[in-house]
Amino acid sequence: MKPTTNTPNPVHTASNAPSAGTCGVERLTIRLDGLRFHACHGVSEQERRVGQDFTVSLRLDVVPDSRALADDQLDGTVNYADVYAHVRRQMAQPSRLVEHAAARIARSLLADFPAILAVHVTVLKDNPPAGADCCGMGVELTVGR
Repeated sequence: MKPTTNTPNPVHTASNAPSAGTCGVERLTIRLDGLRFHACHGVSEQERRVGQDFTVSLRLDVVPDSRALADDQLDGTVNYADVYAHVRRQMAQPSRLVEHAAARIARSLLADFPAILAVHVTVLKDNPPAGADCCGMGVELTVGR
C-alpha cells in the first residue's frame, strides 16, 4: 500500500493568483535570435582594427502584462526594435573580450527596460581566429535583477 500524503492543493490568494488579464501566463520570454553585426571585438589588434562578424541572441524574461496578452497593446511589452537598437549600440563599442560586450548588453537592457526581469545573452564570433571549423565561438551569460 502506497503511503498517502496530506499535501493541500494550492490555493490562489490575491497576491499569488494569476491575473485574468495575463491569461494565466506565469512566465513570458521574448527572443531575438541570430542578430548579425560586424564589430571590432577581439584580443588581437587585427580583430579590433578590421573587425569580424558576430551573432547575438537574446532571451528576455519579462513581466507578463495584460496590456500585451489580453489587450494587444505594444505598451504592455518590450519593443523588439528598441532592444535591437540597444544591442547595436553596445556591439559598436569595441571590446577585447566578448564576455565584456555581452555583459554590457545585459546591463544596458536591464537599466533601460524595467519590465525585463533577466537577460540571457549569447555573443558568438562567427569565424574566430582559432583555426577551428565551426559555426562560432563565444559566450552565453545570464544577468537578472
